[in-house]
Formats: sequence, C-alpha cells, structure tokens
Amino acid sequence: MTEASHETAATNERPAGTGSVVSQHLVLVLPATGEFDSRSYRIARELIGRGHRVTMLARWKAGLPFEEDDPNGYRIVRVMASTADGLPFRRLRTLVGRAIRRLYALRTRGPRSAGTPLAPGGGAASPGEGAESPEGAVLRPVHRASLPRRLWAAAIRRLAIPLTLRSHIRNAREAGVTGDLYHGMAYMGIPIALDLGRRDRVPVVYDARDIYLEARNLARSRGIVRWAAARAERGWAARSARVITVNDAYADVMAERLRVERPLVVMNCSYRYEPAEPRERRFHDRFGLNPATKIVLYHGGLFPHRGIEELFEAMIGLPDGVALVLMGYGVLEPEFRRRAAEAPWLGRVHLMNAVPPADLLDWVACADVAAMPIQASTLNHRLTTPNKLFEAMAAGVPAVVSDLPGMASIVTETGSGILVDPADPAAIRRAIDEIVALDDADWLAWRRRCLAAAHDRYSWETQVGRLIDEYGRLTGRPW
Repeated sequence: MTEASHETAATNERPAGTGSVVSQHLVLVLPATGEFDSRSYRIARELIGRGHRVTMLARWKAGLPFEEDDPNGYRIVRVMASTADGLPFRRLRTLVGRAIRRLYALRTRGPRSAGTPLAPGGGAASPGEGAESPEGAVLRPVHRASLPRRLWAAAIRRLAIPLTLRSHIRNAREAGVTGDLYHGMAYMGIPIALDLGRRDRVPVVYDARDIYLEARNLARSRGIVRWAAARAERGWAARSARVITVNDAYADVMAERLRVERPLVVMNCSYRYEPAEPRERRFHDRFGLNPATKIVLYHGGLFPHRGIEELFEAMIGLPDGVALVLMGYGVLEPEFRRRAAEAPWLGRVHLMNAVPPADLLDWVACADVAAMPIQASTLNHRLTTPNKLFEAMAAGVPAVVSDLPGMASIVTETGSGILVDPADPAAIRRAIDEIVALDDADWLAWRRRCLAAAHDRYSWETQVGRLIDEYGRLTGRPW
C-alpha cells in the first residue's frame, strides 16, 4: 500500500469538525531509535496528514544521524542515552575518557576513538549501548574479574535503568525540542516526556504498551528492585495527564496496579490495506527460493519467549517446499543465524533485517503463513495483542497464533488463524501444514476473511479517532 493510500484512508475517517483543527506540535518521546516503531509511525502520519508538526525524540545508535527529516514528513531528533553517560561527574568523566583515548592512540598509533563519535554535548557512546558489534567479530577470551570488579558490575546492572534514564533526560533536555503535547512511549520513554512536559508546562500522555513489571527484564526482578520499579511507574502514571494502552485486558490490570483512571484503549491495528494482485514474491527473490516454496514468516523482535525456538523445531517434519523467514532484530539474532546455518535448517530458515513501517505490510503480504507462537511465560505475554497479529490480518495472511487469552478471542471472532499450544512444536507444525496445504482458492478465501475483519473493525482508522479526541481534550484545542 502506498503512502498516498495510507493518507487517503486516514483522511476518510477523520472525526467531524476537522475543519476547525488548530495546528500544533506533537513530540513523540521514544526509548528506541524511531526506525521501526509502527505505532509511533502511524500516529505521526495521522498528525502530519491533519496539518500538525511532529517530532520523534528518540535514542541515538551508532550509524544513525542525530537529526533527520523522515520522508513521511516528521522530524527525528536522537539523543544519547547510556548507563555510563548517566554516572555522576560528567565533565570529569569526559576529560578522563579523552585523555585515555589520546594515550591509547599514542601507544598504538591508531585512531583515537574509532567507531565512537561524540554525541552533542561531548559524551561518547559506550560499547554495547548505542553501538553495534561488527558482523563476524571475533570475541576475545573472557577472564573472570576480581571480586571488587564483579561487585561493581552487579551494582551497575541494578542501577542501569535509573542511570540510563538520567542520561536520556539530561540529553533530551539539552536537545532543545519543545512541543504542545508530549506522548511518552513505554516505561523508558515516559519519564523523559514528563520532564519535558514539566519544563514546558504542557500535557503528557503515557502510552503503556505493555504491563512492564511483567515483561522481559523487569518480570525477573525481585525485592527492592521490583518495588522501586513499580513505585516509579505509579508515580509517572499519576503525573501523566492520561494513560493509554493497547487492549482492554491491559487497561484493567493497569487501572488497578497504577491506581489511575482506566486507561484509554487505542489498539495497535494497522492501516486498511489492499495486497497486490498477483502476489509479490519478495522473499523468494531475496533468498533465491523456488517459486513454489511456501513462506512461513515470523516478524518482530528476536527475543526469548517469542516462540522462535519452537518454530525451528516445528520446521522439522514439514515438507521440503516450506521455508521459515525471521524478519527483525534482537539479542537472539546471532544464535538464530548460527542455527540457520546448520542441519537440518540450512536452506530452510532465513533471516533478514526489519523493514521500515511504511513497507512492512507489503512484505508481510508476500508470506503464506504468519507465525506468532508467543510463550505463556509472563502475564504480559498471556494478555498480549501484538502488532504482528493485526499486521498479518491487514495483509490478508492466515496466522498460527498462541492460544492465549489476549489473542485467542480475536482469532476466534475473525477466523483469521489457527490457535495452538505455543509450547508444542508438533501442534505448531500441524497448523502450519494445514495452511500451506490449502489450494489457491481456499487460501484466497482465507485472505479475504482476514481483510474483511481488518477493514471492518481491526484497523488503525477505527482506533485513531479516540486518540485525536483525547489530544484535543488535553490541550483545549482541536487536533
């Protein structure tokens, strides 16, 4: 679907009274780089189409510009945020760091700071925080550190979130971005948005897209760390003008835990979309596959508990003419690349980088099956309604989906997929096999069912109006 058709679709569903819109400036505050965040992209596109200015205040990563104008009309401003940069005595650390790099350069006669450009304000990216290791880099042997070093490292790990936030808040403040409304994305975005909103005396929205105390690293936290994280989030929610989230189950949990008015639900649906006919063969072209090969697509984060390991196992026993494509990025990418290069997956599992949100549905629509066997490892996962569920529906691709409370009701209602036990590779295999064995007519009938559900109820056009109305209520001027 083209950008023009995205804009037209959004325009056709604008609320009544749009003619009285007052041009304003929305600042979306992201804890990530702004490259692949579909929700932020959709919000920005809608606001740009309505005549507003939008800035994404994002986090810098090596290889990306600190500032750029996105082709879709919004501006991205990136700032550094790292644990090391959040430590006290910033100027002293900067001077010491420069001195060490000079001494190293004199000793080795090499570049003083290759690969670590200075951020605005003089800070340098620390390894692993904003910088990416070159592909194929050789790891040095790891020697066990002394007890004091290990204790220091453990303390830094526990302080990583507050120190990173300290760095991000300070650098965001120095970036000079001001807005009429700040929209803070996620647990690590809202404190930055609140700081800027307090400075500019404007409203701040907290977009709580997960139950963060039940997600990823925080789900494993215990004791005082968990208590402090929960207390911090309650404070941020209380200071926000409005909390919003992505589904009703999350809203119910957050209302109780964050002790706020029940969050506004704006589901993470995709734009209405019409896939190309005949179907494009992008994955076949990219990986040189036989045109008859059926594509099973996993797209999203390459992280633990997403069911990707189970997908590898499910591939064993499927016909040779079925290939698995992992499209995304994350900490498990090196491990999955290693596996994909070994028997029995060599030539049957392929990895590729994430694609920009504007191109995503065009890629998803080329798959035969969208797989999302997310594991029931946390409350957050059990109640999730992930982007990929709605993206598969919008692209008209049948899905193999975890039989978990958040997703099961939507899949059952729409008939958009097959529910499976996500911990059972054999069940996943049977569901994939059922879809790839369909003849063309039956598969196209399934596609039409998915598209009908996306167009009727589960589309961004049916969701965005309530967000626009809330913006207007908060600023007192129509958006």
